[in-house]
Amino acid sequence: MESKLLRNGLVIDTEPEPVAHPGWDVLIEDGRIAAVGPDLTAPEGASVIDATDRIVLPGFVDTHRHVWQSVLRSIAVDVDLPDYFQLVRQQLGPRFRPQDVRAANLLGALECLDSGVTTVQDFAYARADRVDSDGFVPGFDLDYAEAALDGLRAAGMRAVFAYLLTPQHRAEVHRARELIRPGQSLLTMAAASLGPSNQKLDAVSADWQLADELGLPIVTHVASGPVNERPIEMLRDNGLLRPDTVYVHGNSLADDELSMIADSGGAVSITPAVEARLGHGGPLIGRLRSAGTTTGLGVDVVTTVGGDFFSVIRAGLLTSYLAPGPHLSPADLLRIATLDGAKALGLGDEVGSLRVGKQADIMLLRADDVNLAGAHDPIGAVVSSAHPGNVDTVLVAGRAVKQNGVLLHHDLDAVRAQGRAAAAHVTGGQAVAS
Repeated sequence: MESKLLRNGLVIDTEPEPVAHPGWDVLIEDGRIAAVGPDLTAPEGASVIDATDRIVLPGFVDTHRHVWQSVLRSIAVDVDLPDYFQLVRQQLGPRFRPQDVRAANLLGALECLDSGVTTVQDFAYARADRVDSDGFVPGFDLDYAEAALDGLRAAGMRAVFAYLLTPQHRAEVHRARELIRPGQSLLTMAAASLGPSNQKLDAVSADWQLADELGLPIVTHVASGPVNERPIEMLRDNGLLRPDTVYVHGNSLADDELSMIADSGGAVSITPAVEARLGHGGPLIGRLRSAGTTTGLGVDVVTTVGGDFFSVIRAGLLTSYLAPGPHLSPADLLRIATLDGAKALGLGDEVGSLRVGKQADIMLLRADDVNLAGAHDPIGAVVSSAHPGNVDTVLVAGRAVKQNGVLLHHDLDAVRAQGRAAAAHVTGGQAVAS
């Protein structure tokens, strides 16, 4: 059994609520947390990591990101939502080849790990789509799913791979399901759907039925319209409101629909840096807290915002101040970024806190860096001041994927070169950094 001891850190756990423990240790055995507390004894042969002047906390959980868009970074910073869809989904998406998807997912997953994100929900729809005289036609090609999963596996991070359902390709979707079997890796699968805001009832029902056939939870974007103004009510009234569903965004949903999600056992993933641009519905994070809805945070699209998860947490904190009523605290945001996000993805018993028995998905921040040194409130400092440059070490299932501030196990020059080549192919060489 492989053992690691993180010695003498400022340990922040998030369960049941975030609390800081100076001078504590974390013992890891066979990839899981075996003990947390002061003055732990290192087993014979254990590797000891000196965590003095380090903040030790659970890895972040990004509950919604289109990882494949890493090679389209900042291509749509100043465009509105319709133009984003036209550019990214209809114009550039169909140009991706499987090798481009693989390169993009590896680059995007490493970006996650670099900023302390140890679990990501990857909403994947870069596939063999096409645009013809009938408009945008969604496709399905198993090579694309395999390439996306290969990029995630190569990065060594935990991921929930949400592949967009196409019931017209039922047999192919079932074959894709076989690419991940429960308990075989760091990867799990979910069913991505265009959902009740964007489809009529018969199409939504077909997606939900296919997800049931596959035995998968559902991830879907949701808003008031354009097809259904009351999408959550529509699901409820037709027996489709289910617990294992993550609804992304939702700013324009009415308060009673947020309560319906809470009552169903579903969850909402908010992406505050992106949603601040949508201009309708107002800040959502406080409304979700009032409704009692399980809530996670996500980056969403690096075409438009940065992929730095610390910035997302701060965006969530700041937008909570813009809504009437009590604002959220830094501790609230840290829990949403870790334990609550894990619960939203159905992984609350595996990650998101330092509870004994959970997977050792952990990050260490350099507390003596100039922007964190002398912090009086370590939880407040993580939420208000930390950035990816402070991330010293990242462990996934006890395995170091970043150490001494450097990502491990990869030729990063080669990863960047592959990403640039993919970007050049997809965009025709326009707006690609050399």
